[in-house]
Amino acid sequence: MAFPVEQENLFSYDLFPRVVRQGVETEITIRPLGVSGCFRPGKECTVIIKAIDGGKPEYFPISSDFQSITCLCDETGVLRFRHTFTQEQEYFLDIPYTDSRGREKQERFCVYCVAPDLFGMFPYLGDLHIHTTYSDGSQSPEVVCANYRKQGYDFICITDHRRYYPSLEAMRFFEKLPVDLTILPGEEVHLPKAFDHFIDPHMINLGGTYSVNAMIERDDVDNIPTDDLSRSLTGQCPPVMNQAEYERTLQAILDSRTFPQGVDPIPAAGMTWAFGEIRRSGGLAVFPHPYWIHDVFHIPRGLYDYLLENRLFDVLEVLGGENYYEQNGFQTTRYYEDRARGFRYPIVGSTDSHNSNPTNRNALICSTIIFAPRNTREDLLEAVRSFRSVAVDTISREFRLVGDFRLVQYACFLLRHYFPLHDELCFEEGRAMKQYVTGSGEEKQEALQVLNAIHGRTQRMRRKYFGFEEGSMGRNDS
Repeated sequence: MAFPVEQENLFSYDLFPRVVRQGVETEITIRPLGVSGCFRPGKECTVIIKAIDGGKPEYFPISSDFQSITCLCDETGVLRFRHTFTQEQEYFLDIPYTDSRGREKQERFCVYCVAPDLFGMFPYLGDLHIHTTYSDGSQSPEVVCANYRKQGYDFICITDHRRYYPSLEAMRFFEKLPVDLTILPGEEVHLPKAFDHFIDPHMINLGGTYSVNAMIERDDVDNIPTDDLSRSLTGQCPPVMNQAEYERTLQAILDSRTFPQGVDPIPAAGMTWAFGEIRRSGGLAVFPHPYWIHDVFHIPRGLYDYLLENRLFDVLEVLGGENYYEQNGFQTTRYYEDRARGFRYPIVGSTDSHNSNPTNRNALICSTIIFAPRNTREDLLEAVRSFRSVAVDTISREFRLVGDFRLVQYACFLLRHYFPLHDELCFEEGRAMKQYVTGSGEEKQEALQVLNAIHGRTQRMRRKYFGFEEGSMGRNDS
């Protein structure tokens, strides 16, 4: 993703763990990586530990949290010390020293302290709204997966228009390869006309075990396989409805609900049914890009209000795939106003990408960080349901974050002090994945050898920098 690196020493020193548990004494290790800096074998160092939220002690003596520790570098120049961090926030580790020319300098390192409920939750970055050549995208599902892994993505969901099976094809292609990218099943749901009335709103089926698009016989989509293994993750899915059955289903919703004045009832009924069916499939019903300008705004304000007030969707795509202000700016402002009015819902950020090459201006402009114990479909979906997600806006070089303030603070630290290192490992894996997808027989074998050799490196990096095992769920390590 190429997040901005603001600290030179991110690549000059290795610090671990970078995330520590609140109230538990932790050993911090700082190891120089071939640089002549503040550490010398056997040299005494002073580490000044500063809580970022407390203020400077000369101005705020009660709230400030500055502590000083004196320790020795070992015979290899590695510094280790133990400390108990007491509050969930970022901490600076400042180490003053005199360089070889007698100049007074300082190195600053950073760690983050999390409360027990987040200790055990890894940050996974991904995209949950992507298109391929099976609808209106530019690359095959397999190449899209490889391209996004190169950019540091831990998970993706392919959501082709009206088609679920491309996501399954990608999953099945990579399922036996040694890769650490999680591919979720998904689709962008478009309903056919009902009662000779268009139902235009788009909906995302995120992680559902069967296709909602494929539940209806339709003549508006070509070449869709109808077997159960193409319509579902498990081979089990509802029967296909003909047009009359589909309209009877919507009529039952129309008869059972009263729609506000100014809300078109047929599109509202269609969205009610589709969002409900996504939930029944075990997926998350994502409401995408309401402020996308499709001649005019994609969703009328009255329908947006109706969906919100009746809690018909699970998740809002608060950041989407356009770089004009109205889409993401209006969605973000609305999200915070809804929060102030008492409406709380999970959020994600997605590219809505139709071209995954980094030369595409919009290929990497939005993403989601999910805090979950494991990078699996079940854990990722549950984490989003539980409000452990942050939407990331990278339209400009200076990233922006949307979500709960607590998670936004944490994610900001991670984007500066963890993900640049994580992304280096992902790039190598993604490049080998693409070579395996597109290469000759000999190139495929070479790519497979590389994938086998580097498999598990991102998992090992997570354990190193976060100090807990996958699935530990906040185990009390000391």
